[in-house]
Amino acid sequence: MKISEMSSTEFNPYYKGYIDLVGEEPLIDSLVNGLARTRSFFENIPAEKLEYRYDEGKWTPKEILLHLIDAERVFCYRALFFARAKNAELVGFDENIFAESSNANTRSLENILEEYTVVRKASIALFNSFSGEALQRTGKANNSELSVRAAGFIIGGHEKHHCRIISERYL
Repeated sequence: MKISEMSSTEFNPYYKGYIDLVGEEPLIDSLVNGLARTRSFFENIPAEKLEYRYDEGKWTPKEILLHLIDAERVFCYRALFFARAKNAELVGFDENIFAESSNANTRSLENILEEYTVVRKASIALFNSFSGEALQRTGKANNSELSVRAAGFIIGGHEKHHCRIISERYL
């Protein structure tokens, strides 16, 4: 399953930038490769930068990593729900409220990376479990159409986006 096999009607245009970052890497490969790449990326951030904010109100790298975990869980739930239920409709989530409540900066990087790894392995198993037909099913999330496969590609691209932001603005 590659992005070129999807229609632009399968996701809100807001997510196009994230999806484009995946390129033509197959869905499962993007999730598997992202696991190693993102772990390595965060492991190589200097310790003094893990709780750094480049501006008032911006998240720290630890908060960004926990945001990636939270968003991945949300998009997996959406994918599961849409794969299993017809005419499914789910509300959105407020990423800023999630980040404020995350307590990321009180946790060790190792602890957060352990959680990230467990969540990603579960995501890979979930997307591997979907049939081709299930991957094409859609539902509404936050009042926008979303397919199961688009949710998976958003996870991979969203992760690349935030790693790029950290590289550009934090390091």
